Amino acid sequence: VQLQAYGGGLVQAGDSLRVSCAASGLTFINYAMGWFRQAPGKEREFVATISWAAINTFYADSVKGRFTISRDNSKNTVSLQMNSLKTEDSAVYYCAASPGGRASTSLTSYTYWGQGTQVTVSS
Repeated sequence: VQLQAYGGGLVQAGDSLRVSCAASGLTFINYAMGWFRQAPGKEREFVATISWAAINTFYADSVKGRFTISRDNSKNTVSLQMNSLKTEDSAVYYCAASPGGRASTSLTSYTYWGQGTQVTVSS
């Protein structure tokens, strides 16, 4: 199983950025997908999750209304559209897959993890 995250970069506060994750080696529709992030010196934290059929999505309060998670089951990809970025959004963003297909905000529900992509928001 491989989860390859990409699309991170350096942007200014207020800008938008889209990160995506390509999954291989698993039956994608059997998994819920999630995005987590980890800033230096901090714990990894939940950002967003989406169920296998994209019916259910959940967001951390800190990103609600600014971030949107989506998935394309025909391409085995999950994306996170990030708008109105803030400096505190700077982190390494990880995608992860949770078996069973139900969206989950819990880090421990996720079996497979990508390598992460760096997002840096400057003021």
